[in-house]
Amino acid sequence: MWHASEQSIHPLPQASPFSPQSPDPRSTEEPPCRPMQMGEDTGTQQSNKSHTRPPTLFVIFGAQGDLTKRKLIPALYNLAASRHLPQEFAILGVDGVDMSQEDFRTKINQDLHDLSTQSIDPAIKAWLLDRLYYLSGDFRDPQTYERLHTLLNQLDGQHGTRGNFLFYLATAPAFFGEIVDQLGAQQLVIQTDEHSRRVVIEKPFGHDLESARSLNHTLRNILHENQIYRIDHYLGKETVQNILVFRFANGIFEPIWNRQYIDHVQITVAESLGVEHRGLYYEKAGAVRDMLTNHLLQILAFVSMEPPNTFDPEAVRNEKAKVLRAIEPMNPVDVLQATVAGQYGAGTIDHRSVIPYRSEANVNPASLTETYAAMTLGIESWRWEGVPFYVRTGKRLNRRVTEVVIQFKSAPLMLFRKTPVDRLTPNVLVIRIQPDEGISLSFGAKIPGPKVQVGAVNMDFQYAEYFGDAPSTGYETLLHDVMAGDATLFQRSDAVELGWSIVDPILKVWGSLGAHGIYPYAAGSWGPAEADALLAKDGRQWRNYSS
Repeated sequence: MWHASEQSIHPLPQASPFSPQSPDPRSTEEPPCRPMQMGEDTGTQQSNKSHTRPPTLFVIFGAQGDLTKRKLIPALYNLAASRHLPQEFAILGVDGVDMSQEDFRTKINQDLHDLSTQSIDPAIKAWLLDRLYYLSGDFRDPQTYERLHTLLNQLDGQHGTRGNFLFYLATAPAFFGEIVDQLGAQQLVIQTDEHSRRVVIEKPFGHDLESARSLNHTLRNILHENQIYRIDHYLGKETVQNILVFRFANGIFEPIWNRQYIDHVQITVAESLGVEHRGLYYEKAGAVRDMLTNHLLQILAFVSMEPPNTFDPEAVRNEKAKVLRAIEPMNPVDVLQATVAGQYGAGTIDHRSVIPYRSEANVNPASLTETYAAMTLGIESWRWEGVPFYVRTGKRLNRRVTEVVIQFKSAPLMLFRKTPVDRLTPNVLVIRIQPDEGISLSFGAKIPGPKVQVGAVNMDFQYAEYFGDAPSTGYETLLHDVMAGDATLFQRSDAVELGWSIVDPILKVWGSLGAHGIYPYAAGSWGPAEADALLAKDGRQWRNYSS
């Protein structure tokens, strides 16, 4: 079992705010989440701006939605419990549902108990609920924003948030432009040296290249790029962030991270769930729009980017953008040869029969929406010339798993030509992003006995075993970074448009093929046979698991 050095890796502190060194949180003199003092040790080696938590007034548009109750509020609770919120902090929920402030607090209190990823501490919960407010109003009504302006000024003075407003748009994409326009009309997003005004938007960032450009244009009419945080919750996962540390902090891997040593790369984002209650959304999106333009391409960029000269947010985002620009564009013939679209039919998952996609609620019975996508991507660069990147994503697959597989080129067999060894298994590095976050490396070793026989050996590192299974929704790091003004893990406008420029030609060809362009696969399988053939023609195969 691998064990990283405790002196070289420091996770974010998860200590209770009620440690003996802290005042009793039940005292009225000191809240459980005290403000950080400048220069205070955070439990990490770094001491950059990502650990500075300025006073913040956190405004959530769509406060009655699933995202708020399942992810945002539990994530804020976890940040409070690990002392990663400032003392000068408040939350204002905005939504069209008519509800009093006390009823909203009661609702959030119940949601926390039902959905939190850890046991609820009453003192921390009380601290958070005391800073929770609600405003009901139509997102399209200018009067909503007039009342919002008044309430923000009141809460800002009451909680000492110093004019630092963070607007989180947890709404349908149709409201993004409207909300930003209205905030601009009320002069609520004017940023100065004295205070920050930031806007967070959830995917999808457009429906195609044209709509993505239009959305970016709308946002940039009101906001500066450094005020816009396009959030992708996959980038909040520790293992995704660790890709950069793993590559650039370990001298044994970076020298071989190139075409001379790597045979190919596989990136898989597989889900065993179907579309559940999201039929209306998924019919418009499909697997490519839902997963490829954001999650998969962002992971690919982390795996393949050149080392930045610093971990400054813009330096990292510049290198990621270079990778997306270098992905080889596909013409229609390329699309036919290097991509596969699939749709799940009936099948069995976890010994349970499941219905086909076309029988799901709010799905067209003759739907041609893809629930699976696989493709071969190439990167036109000195580092990656000739190395295929195989990416795939799908619903109702054999199991839930997100991982990156780096397969290295095999060693020459010449040394073993007079032994029973007839082939050498290539070394494989697997970076597991979910559900069991970790890293494993396989290599060849001699099997005990008089004959020379080589067997595969695995070394495995699991985050939970070394660092503990810290409560997480996947949003904690991202929300913390927004408050700190660190945009490293957020997409820039050019990256969004580059992502769409990669997939738009693929979607257009698939659309022109109609029913001939989508292949069925049984729920509980690993996708259509055509996806296996995609790799088989190159003499390779997917890394699959058995349920």
